Amino acid sequence: MELSNNGTDDSFRAEPIVASIILSLASLFGVPGNALVIWIILFAMRKQRSPTVVLILNLAITDVLVLITLPVSIYNLVHGWDFGESFCKILSGVIYCNMYASIFLITAMSVERFMAVIYPFASQRWRRSKVFVKVVLAIWILAFLFTVPVLIYQAVDDDDDTGRQQCLCGKFGTDLQKILCIMLQIVVGFLIPLSVLSICYLCVGRKLKQLSFNTPNRAGAVISSVLIVFFICWAPHHVLNLISIIALMSKTSDQSLSGSLSDIYNRGIHIAGALAFIHSCINPVLYAFAARNIRNGFRLSALAKLFDQMTHSVKEESRTGCTVNTKKDTSASVEEMHSL
Repeated sequence: MELSNNGTDDSFRAEPIVASIILSLASLFGVPGNALVIWIILFAMRKQRSPTVVLILNLAITDVLVLITLPVSIYNLVHGWDFGESFCKILSGVIYCNMYASIFLITAMSVERFMAVIYPFASQRWRRSKVFVKVVLAIWILAFLFTVPVLIYQAVDDDDDTGRQQCLCGKFGTDLQKILCIMLQIVVGFLIPLSVLSICYLCVGRKLKQLSFNTPNRAGAVISSVLIVFFICWAPHHVLNLISIIALMSKTSDQSLSGSLSDIYNRGIHIAGALAFIHSCINPVLYAFAARNIRNGFRLSALAKLFDQMTHSVKEESRTGCTVNTKKDTSASVEEMHSL
């Protein structure tokens, strides 16, 4: 997402201020919340952790790294950029790299749940081997690789409306380069993950309908909620990105349409970008609500127990998986989905 975008008329003054307030709240509540999740997983629970818990740990780390950059982004929105082009590229790289990593980690969560329910034996091999560690490492490598275009095109330039310098992801040689860069964000950062999430949970939902369980679906509800929040927070940003692409493509054929679409993009991108950042501070809230389902009231021990349950259910499945037939093992895996 862009740290700053051109605006028009009086709305340029109001919308960055509103976005700055939203970003301030996200940073204020998101940093300590995610730091708490990291501390609990690392120091307040068992040493052995399930793949889901490891993914949640990495997700909390990406959220913290994004949220601690917000004060500088807020300053850029309100006062302009005074920190040089090199720091502009570094800050944008950190934001985009962790954005991609967060999305890939959430996608990996859904795949891990899918494997546990649909292919329990393969899921056990996944957990016992070093494959999972390699997957997490691959996620971070891919996140960095998809950040490379940002490092190339991010630059400090004068804003046409304010005259101040801004850290902008928009210094492209041609409109085609800009279109391709935006399309990369939409496809890799939204459409592909959303498709994978939808397929995984559709298959899991069908499997759950075949069986009946009485155990509460605590962590499964947490993971599903994370996915729903992901869609709500990121959809507006990518819809506006798509609008900007249409505006660029229609510049030569219909300048009036292009101008109208550009105005819609400029008016909405600040709020949509702030909403995307809100995504990074909501996850600890979801964990807290899950903890309240475990015990009355929010306690550190309750959150620790939530993460411990994720690991304990996986451990029990791995103990019994080799002694049951395929049908029973599948049932145990689906029950794991509920017992989480």
